[in-house]
Amino acid sequence: MTLRTCLIMMTALAVITDNLIIPFYPQYFAERFDNPPEQHVGLYLAVVSLVVMSVFPLWARLAKRVHPVRILISAQLMAGSLTAACYFIDSLPLFWVVSLLMVVFKGSYLLMYPYVMSLQQQDNHTQTIGTLSVVVHFGAILGAALGGLILQIMNIGDVFLVMAAGDFIQMAICMHLVRGYLPAAGEQPASEEAPVKNESRSLPAIYRLCLVMLLFYFVGYVTRPFFAVYWQQVAHWNSEMAAGFVYALPGAVAVLALWWGRRATKQGNTRDGILAGLLLGAAATFIQGFGDQWLILLGRVLFGWALYQVTVRLDALLFELSSPEHYAVDFSKINIFQCLGNMGSAYGAGLLVSHYGQAMPFWVGAVGLLLTAALFPLLVRKPKAV
Repeated sequence: MTLRTCLIMMTALAVITDNLIIPFYPQYFAERFDNPPEQHVGLYLAVVSLVVMSVFPLWARLAKRVHPVRILISAQLMAGSLTAACYFIDSLPLFWVVSLLMVVFKGSYLLMYPYVMSLQQQDNHTQTIGTLSVVVHFGAILGAALGGLILQIMNIGDVFLVMAAGDFIQMAICMHLVRGYLPAAGEQPASEEAPVKNESRSLPAIYRLCLVMLLFYFVGYVTRPFFAVYWQQVAHWNSEMAAGFVYALPGAVAVLALWWGRRATKQGNTRDGILAGLLLGAAATFIQGFGDQWLILLGRVLFGWALYQVTVRLDALLFELSSPEHYAVDFSKINIFQCLGNMGSAYGAGLLVSHYGQAMPFWVGAVGLLLTAALFPLLVRKPKAV
């Protein structure tokens, strides 16, 4: 088994175990902490996102001095210990402190993303990013599903013990990688393929790409928070199972897009693919706002294809603008703006639905994607031919 395969498998395990409890925090807070207000749970989840966003740049800077896999051995040991401790905590303030400290250490696994990319030739970046995107997306869905299954046969607090076991398994995988794949401490990290040096790294270009990411993640995901409710209001097949299937439909399309990308002999220009994906995404979002279930289904399929293409190519563009020794730090910058976009989309969707109805996020999302397509060539310019 190659180093790359081991790292992708470890990423999948991290995503699955970390998502076991996330959909069920309202139930957990109600059962363990005597039913605090709903806005308390929302505030906690927002702070979790802020912690991950704030701490990852520090992990990235540490990774410039210490090999990422060696960092994960200690970080996952701490994460697993703190996660197990959450199982025993009955005090809400103490849970906040311990669980947020747990999140600090759990967030270190994001280092695997830029590290895997540093092992690849630039020609392979798009396919590798596509694989990681599918792993993360379906890992989150599978984690939520497994979390629900675990809650049917175990107490809700027992999920933290399962999560802790996942952290310790990741630690064991890292220890195996250190013995079998990595150089001794103090030596330069070995890679399976010599990465292509990119001497054209430009900080202003990376920050402009961050602005594109912020706008795209806001308008691209503004329809997500209330989609299931919208579907159940307008569709004839309005069961929760049907709503969940339609909600997850873009993820299934992403797998198809990954398979198609592996078969394609030519990937095409990264920037042209982003523009085409943004325009397709705008059209797909627009038709979903008409309240017809068949248009929604068509829109979900087209939106899944567009979302996959844009997300993968934007990430590929980051690694095109960056250089291997700066991958982790630059990825941390992008991650901050992605998180801000996701947080803004959730808050914005709530405002739009409460004031203008369930269809308004689709109109705003479509216009926003068109705006992103218009601004993208201005913010991220093509390099000058030499």
